[in-house]
Amino acid sequence: MSDVWLRCSACKQDIRFGAVHWVCSVSTCNRARTRLVFCSVPCWDSHVAMLRHRDAWAVEARAPSRDAWEREQAAASEADTREFDPKQVAQVRAAAAAARPAPAPAPLTTAPRPAAAPAPGAPARRIVGEAPAPDLADVEREILVVVSKVKKYIKDRSGMNTSDSVAEALSDHVRAICDESIRNAATDGRKTVLDRDVPKPRR
Repeated sequence: MSDVWLRCSACKQDIRFGAVHWVCSVSTCNRARTRLVFCSVPCWDSHVAMLRHRDAWAVEARAPSRDAWEREQAAASEADTREFDPKQVAQVRAAAAAARPAPAPAPLTTAPRPAAAPAPGAPARRIVGEAPAPDLADVEREILVVVSKVKKYIKDRSGMNTSDSVAEALSDHVRAICDESIRNAATDGRKTVLDRDVPKPRR
């Protein structure tokens, strides 16, 4: 039975059970689904250079024993089974399909007019179709702020660290401001949002 726990996230060298290794101090690098581990500080340093962490350091850690690792994996597998119960997923999908409105019939259109032949010597023109509209649900989940810049601003202003969940809360505020700006532009009968449509920040 192999005594390898994980492989180094940088150089892919084996890290054995119970061995000393290094992890990144940034919380997003240490989540269960990410779990970045490094066999040496230089390997961790190459990871920092790639991800451009502004405030990070290598933390010495020790790999678990084989028994502890097997228990952790079993617990994670059980949690995933509870989280993604096939019956619950099927019920959610069925409810979403029932609530979705029927698609409207496509409008009748006349045949497109043939394009005129280009003039001799004119550069060829590419016809590019319209990009599909993004799914509103995906737009609502997007992070709309530069997380590293937000963390730097808070650090420079107060010396405080910033939780990763702050990015989602700030994105909700940005979406609310954008929605209000859209309403202001629509009230003026415009299709372009201007700086004057954006509500003034509260200080």
